[in-house]
Amino acid sequence: MKIAYLIKKKILFSNACVLALFNDLKSEGIEIYDINEGLKAGTDMLLSFGGDGTFLSAASLVCQQRIPILGVNLGRLGFLSECDISQVGKYLKEGSYHIAERSMLEVHLPSEHRPEDFFPYALNEMAIRRQGTGTIGIDVSIDSENLPTYWADGLLVSTSCGSTAYSLSVGGPICSPELDAFILAPIAPHNLNLRPLLLPQNSILELKAEDRKCAGVALSLDNRDYTISSGVNVRVTAAPFKLRKVVLGKSNFINALRTKLLWGEDVRNV
Repeated sequence: MKIAYLIKKKILFSNACVLALFNDLKSEGIEIYDINEGLKAGTDMLLSFGGDGTFLSAASLVCQQRIPILGVNLGRLGFLSECDISQVGKYLKEGSYHIAERSMLEVHLPSEHRPEDFFPYALNEMAIRRQGTGTIGIDVSIDSENLPTYWADGLLVSTSCGSTAYSLSVGGPICSPELDAFILAPIAPHNLNLRPLLLPQNSILELKAEDRKCAGVALSLDNRDYTISSGVNVRVTAAPFKLRKVVLGKSNFINALRTKLLWGEDVRNV
């Protein structure tokens, strides 16, 4: 078995648990290597050590190769990186895990407006936001049907996997990560009548943001930030592949909601 890992160097050399895990896996004949040295052929899995931001970075490295990712939580919340490091060696050696698939989205930009380092896929969400202080107008169409213009700080398109991330913060619904869906949610809309929309993931979304004060608008895909010109057409579709996520033992979505986000907590339920 060949396993790559992604971890910040300062964590690697200061965390005895990580080094002990590497030694444990190597003693079983498992090859361990740093993915920053280059992805090796035949890699079976990528271990992401850190928080959800590290997991998103890992996804951008291997999502197209369909290499499964195991998120090991060394951060704070750890919704994507939900596994405790004490569990990893035992479950991997026993083969007590399964692979879950998570839908991703793809952002299409005109070639002349595409940033040089642009990576078009996102696991959680894509967001268009203002760069200045005023609201921006965002024209949206779904499968060529125009919606009313959004006047807001921005607009995001989330996957079901991302429903517990940025989308949750702007009032979007919580979705099972197994659901193939898009969430279209405004960011601080200047309108009481705008609510998030839940859409089938085979929808084609077209967005165009106009900022009357700035020449550009901010475009983010997961933890990557770009700037595009005001008025550029942004098309969002489902990615042609799904991310493969390693799930250890009996870990499940409802349990994660309860333990990570305190979902359903009520003094009457004690």
